[in-house]
Amino acid sequence: MTGSLELTQDGPVATVTITNVRNRNAMTADMWRALPPLLDGLRERTRVLVLRGAAGTFCAGADLANIAEAYPGGEDSIVTRAEAALAAFPHPTIAYVEGYAIGGGCQLAVACDLRFSAPDAVFGVPPGKLGIVYPSASTRRLTALVGPAVAKYLIFSGDPVPAPRAAELGLVNELATPERLAEFTATVASRSPMSLAAAKAFVESDDPALVAHWHEIGVSSPDRAEGVAAFHARRPAVF
Repeated sequence: MTGSLELTQDGPVATVTITNVRNRNAMTADMWRALPPLLDGLRERTRVLVLRGAAGTFCAGADLANIAEAYPGGEDSIVTRAEAALAAFPHPTIAYVEGYAIGGGCQLAVACDLRFSAPDAVFGVPPGKLGIVYPSASTRRLTALVGPAVAKYLIFSGDPVPAPRAAELGLVNELATPERLAEFTATVASRSPMSLAAAKAFVESDDPALVAHWHEIGVSSPDRAEGVAAFHARRPAVF
């Protein structure tokens, strides 16, 4: 297989590195297929997931040699299944973008909870340049992130957007060095997994059954007891 998804684990932080350096880390069909089971295996092993690219480039999109498989003309594709698995991952997910996040690469970044970016990175959503119908799920996810007008602006032009401008548009949360990323992920990993999982679920849905489920868990959670005890003892909580 040309290209791979490389997994490393540093305590509670898992990093998945998109690796297809000859093609600027373009995602092959096999790489798209590999992402959902990889994520499924990390559910019980991690508190924070970082997605990044090898050799200073995030991902230049779907490998065009697999274009018919990646964008077959329907909503159920290897790309949309991979995005959905990433968006549904129960723990915080952070894309760290260096170099280019174009097309399918930008889709993966948008499917993460947060996007940190090197200041010189470039984003792009170019389906109009390729005559591709952008998946509706991807379009809605982008729209939910940046709003309808900005989503249309990005898709209609298809032009590359420098990271500082992407931050102004709401596509990027923070321009950051790798050191800042490590600091932030350590902070997130130290927080209550239960609290973060509930917050992530509430951002996505206000279904009454879901809300009741998480509040029921929260009342009896050991995280709550530890957090309150740590507050009174004036010490950091250990979750």
